Amino acid sequence: MTAEYIKQSLLNSIQFLTDYKRDYSRHPETDYTRNRKIPFDKAIAAVLSFRGGTLTNDLLDFFGLDKSIPSSSAFIQQRAKITPVAFEKLFEHFTHSVCSEKLYKGYRLLAVDGSELETAANPDDPESFVSRKDGKKSYNLLHINATYDLLQHLYLDAILQKFRNTDECGALTTMVDRSDIPKALVLADRNYESYNNLAHIQQKNWAFLFRIKDGKTGIGAGLALPDSDEFDVPIHLKITNRMTNDVKKLLQIGNCCKYIPRRNRFDFLPKKCDRSDPVQFYELSFRIVRFKISDDSFETIITNLEQQSFPVSELKQLYAMRWGIETSFRDLKYTLGLLHLHSKKVDFVHQEIFAKLTMFNFCQLITQSVVIQQKKKKYAYKVNFSVATHICLQFFLGKVCPPNVEALLMRYISPIRPSRKCSRKIIRNPPASFTYRVA
Repeated sequence: MTAEYIKQSLLNSIQFLTDYKRDYSRHPETDYTRNRKIPFDKAIAAVLSFRGGTLTNDLLDFFGLDKSIPSSSAFIQQRAKITPVAFEKLFEHFTHSVCSEKLYKGYRLLAVDGSELETAANPDDPESFVSRKDGKKSYNLLHINATYDLLQHLYLDAILQKFRNTDECGALTTMVDRSDIPKALVLADRNYESYNNLAHIQQKNWAFLFRIKDGKTGIGAGLALPDSDEFDVPIHLKITNRMTNDVKKLLQIGNCCKYIPRRNRFDFLPKKCDRSDPVQFYELSFRIVRFKISDDSFETIITNLEQQSFPVSELKQLYAMRWGIETSFRDLKYTLGLLHLHSKKVDFVHQEIFAKLTMFNFCQLITQSVVIQQKKKKYAYKVNFSVATHICLQFFLGKVCPPNVEALLMRYISPIRPSRKCSRKIIRNPPASFTYRVA
């Protein structure tokens, strides 16, 4: 796949939306029916090209330094005519048009995780508004749930939720259910530990590999597990949401039956039934594996991968690959500039988030299309993604030709250090003020 092919695929996706612009306009009868300086396709492309500067400067970069450039106010009026669903559809259409199947033992490796995003304070959106009474600035908080292909380094799906409506498990089941991938392995952290999540993945004929909690909470606490630091235990459970005498007897048998109260979500058992109805069970098979990751720390995972094909050593490597989605969020926020939004309006924020996801995939695909000749050195090398995003954006704007794109990308490479580690620092990143932006 060449850089020219990837760019043309994105332009084709924009043209696809333009052909059906009535479906993505707020007022189909009147919006984008007259000739304007900013037609539908130009408005879409301009939002895709946004970086971390002011709106005026980003428009200057997109339209060029011409005296006939439309004003910021005119652009805002034009983009307000586009529904946020348009950018979701663009992200979906472009990703599906360029996505290929890279498999690991027959599985697509999909990491699922969420990341919070602070935006400028907007009290008109109470579901995401966070008021501060300690003298600090208020803000709005959104939660991005995403599915990320670990082998292709691409976002495949995303669901945006507001702070007070955050439901990571619900987002996971929705993304799993609506995917058209035939066979995948889902990797997730402890936030997604739920029998309902595992059941949805099993119903899809997929595989799962989740980290679970140690201690008195979580799935492991309700099972009979060895009292040792390391183990690999196969379990076959019958799950039910009815408590009868027969169920009570089954619960006395270790790792045989699991009772889930009806107030807890489990989508594959009836919510209501008569006393005369037979007890229904949902069968779920998995392994619980605990292994050592350092001299004094261990991790416990749950998976339905076969023991013979996936030994413990390989499970450790697979779970370590999940970190790829964490680094992708960092690139999305800092390198692509998702922290520097150009509005506090709900719909505009929604537009820019999916625009950044689209451009992340665009830059990743072009970066991966470059073949680097690996020399006999200590490390293998890859294209520096921070520099690549700037080059790819200039390519999208038509300011650099395809042969020069590959040549430029090959000039900026960095070593791959797979064993490099550093402590994780969790800090809140407030939105950059509209006044103090990069010129």
